Amino acid sequence: MPSVALLFDRKNDWLGAHIDVGALRERHGSFTIDTHHEQRAVRGYDVVFVLGYTRILPPSFLNENQLCLVVHESDLPRGKGFSPVQWQVLEGRREIPVCLFEAVEAVDAGPIYGHDVIRLSGYELFDDIRAAQAQATLRLIDGFLASHPHVKPEPQVGEETFYPRRTQADDELDVDQPLRSQFDRLRIANNDAWPATFTIDGHRYVLRIERA
Repeated sequence: MPSVALLFDRKNDWLGAHIDVGALRERHGSFTIDTHHEQRAVRGYDVVFVLGYTRILPPSFLNENQLCLVVHESDLPRGKGFSPVQWQVLEGRREIPVCLFEAVEAVDAGPIYGHDVIRLSGYELFDDIRAAQAQATLRLIDGFLASHPHVKPEPQVGEETFYPRRTQADDELDVDQPLRSQFDRLRIANNDAWPATFTIDGHRYVLRIERA
């Protein structure tokens, strides 16, 4: 029976709250499916889904497992790098492509095993967007397992682009601009971890948003 591991990050386990592993096992009973939060425990698996894992995976990890797959929310090779969903929301996109691709030593460079799309209305807040990300991730996992081992990877084609790492300055609102023009900045703000901020006359404030 093929073995599958879901590797979550203990410090960044937001995806784990959205994925019902028991239901996943029921839908794909021809696989053994384990969950882990430490890479050192993941060895000898046929398939590893690396989900929201923020630490660097060494080449030895990739060699110790047959196929390691990562989800990235962009049309690879365009949009590699950091926080692709947040950057694309700020670009005004309502449809954000999602790729399931093989983890290799080069950043976001492996062949693609599946495609999906996050569709947004333009009024979702951070938690809503995260839920849509999780649903797309789960659809990709389901699709891959339903077709395994007959999924044919395709190479990334086109010019690669990169999104930079977001900093505190990226969450700063401009008090002299209308709220409507900055609504997308508020939508992607995490009220707890990285809320929107603004500064008036040298005084800095935090602005949290929730649906009325």
